[in-house]
Amino acid sequence: MVLGLRTVIYHVSDLKRAKVWYAAAFGVQPYFDEPYYVGFQIGGFELGLDPDVTGVPPGPGGCVAYWGVPNLDSAVQEFTKAGATVTAPIQDVGGDIRVATVADPFGNLLGLIENPHFKAS
Repeated sequence: MVLGLRTVIYHVSDLKRAKVWYAAAFGVQPYFDEPYYVGFQIGGFELGLDPDVTGVPPGPGGCVAYWGVPNLDSAVQEFTKAGATVTAPIQDVGGDIRVATVADPFGNLLGLIENPHFKAS
């Protein structure tokens, strides 16, 4: 059901400043740069910056690792059946990519991502 780690998203309160910092720190410019999300491709994975801090605050605990799944609807159903709680429902984020976030019984956030464009290396 799970294909492997795909994306880590950091929630940031200052997207412009974070974009500059991450570009300098990793030595790479973003491949996707919009007011609602900035994405970098680093070593076959995605590092994302999300300015929406309403559900996940920046700082410690302010990132979500997204695990690739072939079918997001089924994955959310299986995780909730196993005792997880949906904290961010399934949403289409463009380009046929869909994401959702669940919390395990211990409060840890697990991102799930269905991305047909991701090519595992």
